[in-house]
Amino acid sequence: MNFICFLTVFLFFSCTLTQPTQPTPEATGTPQNPSPMVEHTRKHLRLPQSTLEGRRAKLMLGTLFVPQKLKLKSPTPLLFFFHGPPWIPELAAAHNGRIAVVSINIGAGSRVYAKPFLNPKFFGNLLEEAESKSGVRFNPITLAAWSAGCGAIRQIMSTPEYYDRVVNTIMIDGIHTGYIGGKPGPVESQLEPGPLEIFVKLARDAVAGKRRVIITHTEIFPGTFASTTETADYILRQLGLQRRAILRWGPMGTQELSEVRSGKFVLIGFAGNSAPDHVDQLHSLTEFLNWLK
Repeated sequence: MNFICFLTVFLFFSCTLTQPTQPTPEATGTPQNPSPMVEHTRKHLRLPQSTLEGRRAKLMLGTLFVPQKLKLKSPTPLLFFFHGPPWIPELAAAHNGRIAVVSINIGAGSRVYAKPFLNPKFFGNLLEEAESKSGVRFNPITLAAWSAGCGAIRQIMSTPEYYDRVVNTIMIDGIHTGYIGGKPGPVESQLEPGPLEIFVKLARDAVAGKRRVIITHTEIFPGTFASTTETADYILRQLGLQRRAILRWGPMGTQELSEVRSGKFVLIGFAGNSAPDHVDQLHSLTEFLNWLK
């Protein structure tokens, strides 16, 4: 998928599953406010697309990739990555050197990514198929998603039998919800809490050291539904945590503006309110995986 396709997908990255009191953007089809498709204040670095050597196996959903240099043994760490072209998580897995990856890229909108996992057995069946075709047991399990792919993480982690099996989660600029009353502001926006409950639970357990959780966000303001900045602020309020202002370069030439680190919980705020800033986050996956170390 080329860069222009990424920008097209960007326009549809609303993210809500649980039906709150007010209709969500996802339920009503409400589009976000237009976002600039170009940005010239800094370079937006992109990974060179490549086809890596390794073993691939088609699954009932997505593709399992085992990098050529990874020696499979039980247990082997496994990454599930949702949304974006498979070569990016495959490249991240190869750079990591210790994990296999299942890449799932099935369209636009978080509801598309959540739908397969409404069946509580589906994720377990998918994992079993990956293990059967590779001949090893996978552990630990990491879920990572960019943009709309966070809908899959929300649904999978809302199923109790998978909550303890999955020990790492990475949500990349993709946690959204609706506004109570249907619009923001005028001072502190009131967010629909339902779609955020599982992310609060994950973050709280990470603060307690029970799992690793990474959340990133940009400054993009969709307007018709809550931004990733607003949802991050909501999660922090529930945990009683505060941001620390910073100013430094991040992965792929991004600019970090704030951070929260507590226990095994990491939340990083990045500069940028355009589509290229959003895509920067996807191309930073390799570095985000390194943060798990």
